[in-house]
Amino acid sequence: MKIGYFVIPAFFAVACMLSGCIPSSSERANVKADKAMYQPINYVNVGKKGPTLVVLPGRIKSNNATFAQKITSNNIADFGEMELSNANFGILERSDLGPMLNEISLAVNMGDPNALKKFKRGKFKSTKWFVKFDILKAEKVAQAGQGIDLSTIGRIAGTLVGGIDGSVISTAGRSVRTIDTAGVWIIGLRYKVMDASTSEQVTSGYFEDKMEVGAKATSVLGVSLSEAGRVTLDSMVQRLVQKAVADLDKQK
Repeated sequence: MKIGYFVIPAFFAVACMLSGCIPSSSERANVKADKAMYQPINYVNVGKKGPTLVVLPGRIKSNNATFAQKITSNNIADFGEMELSNANFGILERSDLGPMLNEISLAVNMGDPNALKKFKRGKFKSTKWFVKFDILKAEKVAQAGQGIDLSTIGRIAGTLVGGIDGSVISTAGRSVRTIDTAGVWIIGLRYKVMDASTSEQVTSGYFEDKMEVGAKATSVLGVSLSEAGRVTLDSMVQRLVQKAVADLDKQK
């Protein structure tokens, strides 16, 4: 009976892993992956055609090295073009502008309407707005972790009981280890809309969201169970772009 207090729960956990009452690694991995997949949203004014616009490469003002390795301003602009198109805005793609894009961006950043006039021809003639998406914040703001290691308790219990019972209790107790860690990111995105003729700001907005990155691992009598999952940084940025586009969609 003494052995049972320590060993039966451990063997039950092992049997559960092996019998399938705990989902397989593949099933658990797919559940995590589903959370990171693209999630389309329904824009409320999608039936109303929006003005023609150009998405300019924005700025990433965070100096977080991890974020900078994963996300570029072109990634964000690509997300913006796709979501604005889904919301039924007219999109003049950056690839259609070619080398002219850098000159347009410079003119917009300098607030020079005279420089913009020379571009108002051809495909660019119908453009009403410029849109930029800037990352103003990308910080890992919290980190927490905890673990359970029953090796010490197992040794003490084994010593107190002694004999074969004590040896089994000690072995079972020392095999139980659990590690649980989590970290939280906060990412902030600003959008700006500028008049294509004057470069004056038409409207702007800011959105923040948080993302949790975590991992958990458990080992019992040599059988381990672990999982790690997260909404990736690019998925997080895309969802913030969706919020910005939804805000613009309401202003058609």
